[in-house]
Parts: sequence; C-alpha cells; structure tokens
Amino acid sequence: MPETHIPGACLNCARNENQTPLIALRYRGETWHICPQCLPMLIHAPQHLIGNLPGAEALAPAPEYHHE
Repeated sequence: MPETHIPGACLNCARNENQTPLIALRYRGETWHICPQCLPMLIHAPQHLIGNLPGAEALAPAPEYHHE
C-alpha cells in the first residue's frame, strides 16, 4: 500500500488505470482515485486507509442500512 499520494493510482492498493478501473473522488481540495475493489473499505472501514488518505482517522464508517 502506498505511503504517499500517487496520482492516477488507487489510494489503497496503488494499482493504476492500466491495471483496474479507477473512480475519481474529490477530498480536501485534491483528486484521489480508488478502484472498485477498495471502494467498500472507504465506505465501511475508512480507518484502514490511515496512512494512505490524510484525515482518514476522522472519517466515520457509513451507518448500517437495513432494507425491509
């Protein structure tokens, strides 16, 4: 996993657009990318991104959703 921001690569696994599809997102004035396989981590366990995404320690996991 990357220790610094690698433009054009997944912020978690560091794979680039030639290796996997990437989703662009804006956060704190910068453009970051995340791949579909790592997106659930951003949503449900952002604490696992500490060291890869500045401020990840302050992100809360999404609340559980129960469909009835």
